[in-house]
Amino acid sequence: MKYQLSKSWVYIEGTDIPQNRLGITDSTFIHTVEKNLLDKAYHKFSSELNAETLLNEKYFIDLHKKTFESLYEFAGVYRDVNMTKGSSQFCLAQHLYAQSTRIFDELESEKYLSNIRDNKLLFAQRLAYYQGELIALHPFL
Repeated sequence: MKYQLSKSWVYIEGTDIPQNRLGITDSTFIHTVEKNLLDKAYHKFSSELNAETLLNEKYFIDLHKKTFESLYEFAGVYRDVNMTKGSSQFCLAQHLYAQSTRIFDELESEKYLSNIRDNKLLFAQRLAYYQGELIALHPFL
């Protein structure tokens, strides 16, 4: 299911294909390129994680930017339009920065969950909470 935006400047006119650096105009192909970029980023970033890695807002933004910058000019930039998917409304654009700050400040106050990693149930609960918060935030186009 495609996302719906309050403004559609991001899409190539008359399509559901985002404006992109590669000039891709085929919907199936752009999804394949995105999947390949995500797979490559997963392997790269997961191999670089260590005890010193801070999963903070800067890391989150950099992750998106480094994953998609070869494809999208807007990679790593918080969206400035409202977005829905089906009947789900993501965080309104005017609240993105405040809500993102709240989420990552809360995560930092919990020491990025490092102090509960041995309690698998609590760790899973808190991780699920933050996953839900980031899905609802959905800050990138």
